[in-house]
Amino acid sequence: MAPGRNRGWLLRLVIAFGFTQGAVSMARPAVSYRALALGADERAIGVIAGVYALLPLFAAVPLGRRTDHGRCAPLLLPVGVILLSGGCALGGLANSLWTMAMWSGVMGLGHLCFVIGAQSLVARQSAPHEQDRNFGHFTIGASLGQLIGPIAAGALIGGSDMAGTSARALLVAGAGAAVSFTSLWRIEDRTAVKSRTERGDPVPMGSILGARGVPAGIFISLAVLSATDILTAYLPVVGEHRGIAPSVIGVLLSIRAAATIACRLVLTPLLQLLGRAALLTATCLLAGVLCAGLALPLPVWALCLMLAVLGFCLGVGQPLSMTTVVRAAPDGARSTALALRLTGNRLGQVAAPAGAGLVAGVAGVAAPFVMLGGLLVLSAGVALRSPARTPGAEEGVGHPLRARNRVR
Repeated sequence: MAPGRNRGWLLRLVIAFGFTQGAVSMARPAVSYRALALGADERAIGVIAGVYALLPLFAAVPLGRRTDHGRCAPLLLPVGVILLSGGCALGGLANSLWTMAMWSGVMGLGHLCFVIGAQSLVARQSAPHEQDRNFGHFTIGASLGQLIGPIAAGALIGGSDMAGTSARALLVAGAGAAVSFTSLWRIEDRTAVKSRTERGDPVPMGSILGARGVPAGIFISLAVLSATDILTAYLPVVGEHRGIAPSVIGVLLSIRAAATIACRLVLTPLLQLLGRAALLTATCLLAGVLCAGLALPLPVWALCLMLAVLGFCLGVGQPLSMTTVVRAAPDGARSTALALRLTGNRLGQVAAPAGAGLVAGVAGVAAPFVMLGGLLVLSAGVALRSPARTPGAEEGVGHPLRARNRVR
């Protein structure tokens, strides 16, 4: 594939991901505020946040299998947008907690479809020496959405009619997700024909999970995404208890996202300087300490500084875990391995909010951040023990950039 054409499809994918992730980042706090307005307590917020990940938990691996052995990756993009947009809009019209939870699950399924399709395209259409860079650029789309979404939610939500303004934010999120259709044209999987002619029996799940590097990548991704997810869902709750306005909470969440973007823009130099294992270990450890520190009754300016550094640290885990899983996975099972990584993410998104709701109900609304801090510190230990080299890295032999992008 020509470099110019490569940049074209990746840029369109990043733009589409920005719109879909912006819709999710706008809808998640809006769901929390609307649930609070409808009488939900901390436990109910945790359940609703967990339902968002429940359907994807069971759908990820079958979709990954289909993507490995067919042409469905580009098809998953518009299907995901339709489900996400509809879930946001219908969630804004819901007037009970159980219907909000149901549409939250539809939102999660739509987001999963889009992400599986998009990640599979990046993995299949990127040469081994391009994977760190392309996955890093791809996740910038997510960070852009996480930057804009909370600000938009904070601008729309507030005042005496919290239920009405949060419903309006969900409707706007649904419209924003639909805009991503404009960037999906001419995105196709140019490796699909080859895959269909060369495909054989599916790789056993045990072989995928047993590949050295895959479990570590899954766990690190789970920990980092759980931290991001709980920040999005529970910082509004903490703000309500501490008297911080929704608009300020939106700015704080966007500062975290902006720092993540900054991290991913300098990811390649950081890898050259520190190496994969050291970079993952250091950032996960520092993120764990900072996440636990959010439980302290800090002033807004201190929260701002902590979230900026935390966002920078959290920016490392997702793209590097994608590359780690792709390189470690057996041939013909990369999409399935990425789907298993997403299954781990969704398992964390089910368990972490439920656990956070339980902890918050017992020990206070800030306690979930301490729980997440411990999870991130544990992921730092996993990163430290992760393999120095993954099998897929050998595919870059002979390329002039291989040494620069090798797994260290």
